[in-house]
Amino acid sequence: MSIAPTEQETVSPDEVTEADTPWITLVWNDPVNLMSYVTFVFQSYFGYPKSKAEKLMMDVHVKGRAVVSNGSREQMETDTEALQGYGLWATFQKDD
Repeated sequence: MSIAPTEQETVSPDEVTEADTPWITLVWNDPVNLMSYVTFVFQSYFGYPKSKAEKLMMDVHVKGRAVVSNGSREQMETDTEALQGYGLWATFQKDD
């Protein structure tokens, strides 16, 4: 005969969300969009200050890509679709 434990481990919704947060949205360099436009999109969509938007834009331009947001898979899907709507080459993936 086995006795059920007196305490059971439960997972709250916050912990489930936390476990699913290592996702990132990437913006890739493309030959079409102007650097000023990419900066504008980062400021408009994310509300980033100009200095942060310009730094991310320079990462896209020089390094070929930049991580522009991180969070849950659902939020990264939303960010990716929004950025694609602006005409940027954006993808999302699990952060390693």
